[in-house]
Amino acid sequence: MTTSVRVNGADLQVDLPDDVPLLWVLRDELGLTGTKFGCGVAACGACTVHIDGEAVRACQVALGDVWGEVTTIEGLGTPQAMAAVQRAWVEEQVAQCGYCQSGQIMQAAALLAENPDPTDSDINDAMQGNLCRCGTYPRIRAAVKTAARLMQGS
Repeated sequence: MTTSVRVNGADLQVDLPDDVPLLWVLRDELGLTGTKFGCGVAACGACTVHIDGEAVRACQVALGDVWGEVTTIEGLGTPQAMAAVQRAWVEEQVAQCGYCQSGQIMQAAALLAENPDPTDSDINDAMQGNLCRCGTYPRIRAAVKTAARLMQGS
């Protein structure tokens, strides 16, 4: 069965069953490996992508249930102009092993799209479903605040 899906601004056709998880469509069919497999049960956040701007776990969304444009970490910014969140992640040196970071960045970007000036509590609440085995949570929080400042132009 051929399904149309819009990913990172491109209209694509995939020949897969509707029940295939979006995560595997992105990684295996489209070669977008920035979205990571972590747990497969939406408990870790490594597979976080945006669908119409909403942060969702790609391991739990079937291809046939995709309701809008999908944005992955690859579509968040460009090499010439990284998104503010990506720049903040580099500036704050967030990543250690880096495995969870694409999911963390996508979750943070969704938070900042809804709330451009989050408090520590707002950040903690929004990011709580994204696990980091290295424990870089203080740097993640700092990067979210830095990204907010970058987005506000200060």
